[in-house]
Amino acid sequence: MKNPLNLEGKVAIVSGGASGIGLGTGKLLAEYGAKVVLLDINQEKGDMAVEEITNEGNFAIFKKCDVTNNEDCKSTIEFVEKELGRIDILFNNAGVTVRKTVVDLTEKEWDFVIDVGLKGTYLLSKYTIPIMAKNGGGSIVNTGSGWGLKGGDKAAAYCAVKGGIVNLTRAMAIDHGPQNIRVNSINPGDTDTAMLRDEGRQLGETEIDAFLVESAKGRPLERLGEPLDIAKAVLFLCSDLSTWITGTALVVDGGGIA
Repeated sequence: MKNPLNLEGKVAIVSGGASGIGLGTGKLLAEYGAKVVLLDINQEKGDMAVEEITNEGNFAIFKKCDVTNNEDCKSTIEFVEKELGRIDILFNNAGVTVRKTVVDLTEKEWDFVIDVGLKGTYLLSKYTIPIMAKNGGGSIVNTGSGWGLKGGDKAAAYCAVKGGIVNLTRAMAIDHGPQNIRVNSINPGDTDTAMLRDEGRQLGETEIDAFLVESAKGRPLERLGEPLDIAKAVLFLCSDLSTWITGTALVVDGGGIA
């Protein structure tokens, strides 16, 4: 039998790809044969990420892209199609958080979180979907969160973004299913990334390792997620193992919201 996880011949775009879940997913998709394009605003980290993937003998390129900027997203997607000929997978993963209530958030902070997470998902999808449709279909995975399915404290803008992404995903699945484009959201729990560590600092934590240990308490599997945990689920949603799955919100959180 053909390996249903084999992604050879496919082109995958990963936003927020220079670190954390984005990098972990980019590495795994490349290991399974995809040509991976990492998008991020951090050129230095992006170049390091590409080196990490290519040193393993896999294909990756980096493109600096501000996902909140329409022209940046449009030109980036046009570049990928011109250079690689197609786009089969889009992992809308770029996101940021500001841990504040609606009372404490500034308008600028609110706009920043909303624009990176929600507008970025919209813009990259807007320009990618016609290319996928032209080539017979594809898979889009949007990064939601457990807090897109339930509330969380001191994270009003983040919860708004992730809730929006979960339902945007459903709407996109309905609209673009006839074009053989599957759209799903991945909804991680606390995952050991630079972003989670920064959240701890925003909340006034000084012992970050202790904060991470505390974050893992109470969930059935009794540990934090690792980027690879999330990457494996994305691989599943991009592979032939999930050909009749679309519009779903897959929770990957060690049982945190069970």
